[in-house]
Amino acid sequence: MRNTTSTDWNNGINFIPMKKLAFIILALTLFNTTMQAQSKDEKEVIALVETLRQAMMKADKAVLENIASEDLTYGHSSGTLEDKAAFVDAIASRKNEFVKIDFPDLTVKLTKNGAAIVRHKIVGDTRNDGKPGTVNIGVLLIFEKQKGQWKMIARQAYKL
Repeated sequence: MRNTTSTDWNNGINFIPMKKLAFIILALTLFNTTMQAQSKDEKEVIALVETLRQAMMKADKAVLENIASEDLTYGHSSGTLEDKAAFVDAIASRKNEFVKIDFPDLTVKLTKNGAAIVRHKIVGDTRNDGKPGTVNIGVLLIFEKQKGQWKMIARQAYKL
């Protein structure tokens, strides 16, 4: 018997050996699982976090206001707490300026109650009160859907 294919004696059909067939099925299953790993909500949250990153670098007040919930609690790694107005003002006024930032190690977990828990790092270059600096912190974000749109309701940064 050959290793590559065997012929069905009844009708001349070529069959794939069982080991090859099992490997193909496993590969297709893993590919399908990977492709379906992100739900529509996860994709929306990931896109919103990227929009937040861009808005922070551009100091885009309108976008920041749109992303933040009215009930936002925004915690800095220094321990400073801000509400929505203070968060937007600090970035839009360029008091806390993000010259270039990236959000590596981004993860999103959707809860049974409809919240999205996002974790990532912020690394990059800043200018706070005109003084150049760097940032390398961890961040926890919480989003919830409000009137059909994801809104940031909480943010807490922490030192790495």
